[in-house]
Amino acid sequence: MTTVLIVDDTPAVRQLALSMLEKLGFDGATADRGETALHMCRRQLPDAILLDWNMPGMDGPAFQRALRALHGGADVKVIFCTVKSDLEHMQIALAGGACEFIMKPFDLEILASKLQMAGLLAVADAA
Repeated sequence: MTTVLIVDDTPAVRQLALSMLEKLGFDGATADRGETALHMCRRQLPDAILLDWNMPGMDGPAFQRALRALHGGADVKVIFCTVKSDLEHMQIALAGGACEFIMKPFDLEILASKLQMAGLLAVADAA
């Protein structure tokens, strides 16, 4: 089963995203900050990460850089999930290796679409 780690400092966002991922057939896990997520990734890399930009301590881009430095970390698909919608933030995320960008708030249809674009979900699975 494909595993997705949700990294967001807002409990409601983590719970909502986890529920959506489970409906789509993913195995989800959550972390409330970048440092916790990095510790989890050192133990077991997920297939993908839904990553918030603004978090206390290590922000999303700093986490993404640390993830990419881990053995196998370059293979993890990163989807930024944030309110940062300007071109500069998108360019920073993509330059760091993110494969998609989801604007908050989002729903099941948007999440499924972005997972399809990232190659993590077949079109038939999203129906």
